[in-house]
Amino acid sequence: MRMSTINRKQFIKTGVALAAAAAAPNLLFPFAADRKIKVAVIGCGSVSNMYLPHLSKAPLVELVATCDIIPERAKAAAEKYKIARHYPNIDALLKGEAFDLLVNLTDMQVHGELNKKALLARRNVWSEKPMANTYAEGRDLLTLAQQQGVRIWGAPAVVNSPQFAFMAKAIQDGKIGKVAAAHAHYGHLGPHWSAFFYEKGGGSLPDLGVYNLATLTGLLGPAKAVMAMTSIVTPERTVDNKGKIKVAVEDNAMVLMDHGNGILSHVQCGFNYFDPYGHEGEGQDKPTISIWGSRGNLSLIGYDWAPFGVEMATLENEKTVRHATDTGTYVWEQGASIIAEALSTGQEPRINVEHALHVLEVIEAARASQQTGKRIELKSSFKYPL
Repeated sequence: MRMSTINRKQFIKTGVALAAAAAAPNLLFPFAADRKIKVAVIGCGSVSNMYLPHLSKAPLVELVATCDIIPERAKAAAEKYKIARHYPNIDALLKGEAFDLLVNLTDMQVHGELNKKALLARRNVWSEKPMANTYAEGRDLLTLAQQQGVRIWGAPAVVNSPQFAFMAKAIQDGKIGKVAAAHAHYGHLGPHWSAFFYEKGGGSLPDLGVYNLATLTGLLGPAKAVMAMTSIVTPERTVDNKGKIKVAVEDNAMVLMDHGNGILSHVQCGFNYFDPYGHEGEGQDKPTISIWGSRGNLSLIGYDWAPFGVEMATLENEKTVRHATDTGTYVWEQGASIIAEALSTGQEPRINVEHALHVLEVIEAARASQQTGKRIELKSSFKYPL
């Protein structure tokens, strides 16, 4: 048999790729069948109070370390959840106890730099939203992960709910005919515990709008273009960690997306909405997302990060019926445990990093539209339908 020949450049390129694949885990070559994934959590503030109890019970997760720039918080979390190690910064964490997956729950402004350090150390990353401060930074992180032979994913995990699955199937099966339009909203009176929500790199879009943007692009397909208006309704805030501060980023946003094929959708979000259900949204029994088609309509009951039903009316059955009332195992904080399971079993998760990057570009485009008064064309996409 005649052997094909390759030149020196091709040989080196192939060798580097194989070395990277051998040096670090990825989903094509899972660790071992159902082996527990060693997880380190960085950022032991408010969000960790949801993540840590969930992760501590996840069957394929072994919590091995906590980390926080306020060392007392890392220590307290480690003691509470019987985690062996705790560290005061990411450099110490990466030099310490070995782990497979970093769960990044820090202030959103530092997500990009911390995620980069983890990837350079050949650790897989699950990052709370957003995974970076700009689309370009996020794209660089994905390229770096691929070069290092590891993976990165970004919140939110809304595509994993049974309610999302019901809506996606109804649309794809033609239950509501040709889709024309959709609306989504999410807001409350704003977080009081930290200034980062209102500082540069924060804002209502990456904190709140990100959920609805992920849901609507996941259901209707990637956005082709964006037009938006954003504003600051409350120019000063009083927060627990810094007292009175100036608000530097939007606390009110209206985003219009063109998904192609004539489909338009709208997202509104803000930190100035009185909502009797509060920040937690507990008890919300009204639609927060509605989708209209030529033969029917769909409404998501509850917020998309914690839904508990879908209402549908069609030409064949005009009386609105509630479906998908079983939430199953879905909770919004399960993203990291889903990724740990994927790393252990080798099964690709529905959560897609390209989708997270697309949503990040939508947020950037919305701000650019406000600044320029123009329609902003998008360049990113993701595999659709999910």
